[in-house]
Amino acid sequence: MGTCNSLPSSSSSSSTTTTTTATSNNAGGGITVLPPTSDPPPRPRPPPQHHQHSSSTTSTTSSRASGMGRVLGKPMEDVRNTYIFGRELGRGQFGVTYLVTHRETKQQFACKSIATRKLINRDDIEDVRREVQIMHHLTGHRNIVELKGAYEDRHSVNLIMELCEGGELFDRIIAKGHYSERAAANLCRQIVTVVHNCHTMGVIHRDLKPENFLFLNKSEDSPLKATDFGLSVFFKPGDAFKDLVGSAYYVAPEVLRRHYGAEVDIWSAGVILYILLCGVPPFWGETEQAIFDAVLRGHIDFSSDPWPSISSSAKDLVKKMLREDPKERLTAVEVLNHPWMREDGDASDKPLDIAVLTRMKQFRAMNKLKKVALKVIAENLSEEEIMGLKEMFKSMDTDNSGTITYEELKAGLPKLGTKLSESEVRQLMEAADVDGNGTIDYIEFITATMHLNRMEREDHLYKAFEYFDKDKSGYITVEELEHALKQYNMGDSKTIKEIIAEVDTDNDGKINYDEFVAMMRKGNPDLITNRRRK
Repeated sequence: MGTCNSLPSSSSSSSTTTTTTATSNNAGGGITVLPPTSDPPPRPRPPPQHHQHSSSTTSTTSSRASGMGRVLGKPMEDVRNTYIFGRELGRGQFGVTYLVTHRETKQQFACKSIATRKLINRDDIEDVRREVQIMHHLTGHRNIVELKGAYEDRHSVNLIMELCEGGELFDRIIAKGHYSERAAANLCRQIVTVVHNCHTMGVIHRDLKPENFLFLNKSEDSPLKATDFGLSVFFKPGDAFKDLVGSAYYVAPEVLRRHYGAEVDIWSAGVILYILLCGVPPFWGETEQAIFDAVLRGHIDFSSDPWPSISSSAKDLVKKMLREDPKERLTAVEVLNHPWMREDGDASDKPLDIAVLTRMKQFRAMNKLKKVALKVIAENLSEEEIMGLKEMFKSMDTDNSGTITYEELKAGLPKLGTKLSESEVRQLMEAADVDGNGTIDYIEFITATMHLNRMEREDHLYKAFEYFDKDKSGYITVEELEHALKQYNMGDSKTIKEIIAEVDTDNDGKINYDEFVAMMRKGNPDLITNRRRK
């Protein structure tokens, strides 16, 4: 499901959020499998608002009393009457994905369970509703994960989907250990077939990345399946969108400029193809903002290894998929008809340089440790932070009215050491004042300010480091890393060695706090799978 934090533009601060992926261990999409945490108690909700694009909170009372689900708008039904819930497969900001078994047929599926209490405002509810509609609309295509059914009960919306047991796109490539242009063309063909199907059906995916492509099974010829339609939208030719959505490495320049259409999916597929051929993304940076700057500059490196040994036909296709002007970019049909992409086409069967696999492995491995660490931060610290936010609210509410005015907010934030510009205070006020009455009540304040927390704050990082450093030695050892990653199906011993090798800059075989912080602050594609609405 989509999120409602901001993918930073040049003027905004970044925050860490996730999309929820459908059926793999990567059900966290942006941030993968996380440690179990206790859920906070449900919070009271203000009454619903009736203007269409508000960020209003929706009351559940009338829908529950009538037995109708407030999200799906159909009679509530307990999914557990039909399915037995098994182990957790993964987790995201809004939902957890479980392995489930049909009680009668004993067939296994994946169930993405979205807690309705986490759907704070009307936009969140509309996102889930749209995700269900789009998956129903697209179900039946060989390369799209199939939605079997959607259920809603008092606590959650449950999406039953086909189980993809073959793993993620990059993991399969890395495990094979040998790889050619022809293999890359075969995978890219399936990805662009999905794009073509979406576009002909009037859908833009908006979050195409390798983590959102899973193999149905472990067989060599398993179909590749697109999953996670949480950020997808319906469109008509000529429609222009301005929501900032997606993941940094894969985001098209026109998304950052906030005026775009379906061509963004071709760009993302082009980025994936570039990585398939050389092992690293075309646009790189130490921070999210640096990645965006690189995307906007648009310089693509075709001179470093292995590009000199890659066919000119492959390079021609990548260039045409990554054209800055969306009108000049190839369409999905044109990509599928490109000589390199055709089944009998130019793509060579000669193995690519082994360095490509090594680089791809490091790209994947780094994300895994970072994803667990970010999840620890996002989940484990949120309740403590809410306590702090409660105190912030009280200190700003100088007349004890139970609400904060713009003036109180403007006067109160600097006292708390929060350095926000006038425009940021105004933005916070607008974001928080969901009922538009010019003041912020406690629930509105918590909802808005939860997202102000900077993930790179020192105390956050230290707590995440402590989570891994079980024996409090001041180092994350191989054993501790192994324990943390294996607990969440995230790493074999080889992956763990690779993470240590890359993060451990002083080569002592373990990760100290400074090395951990340096890793967390480096550019990462999954820090920013999220959305900002205007």
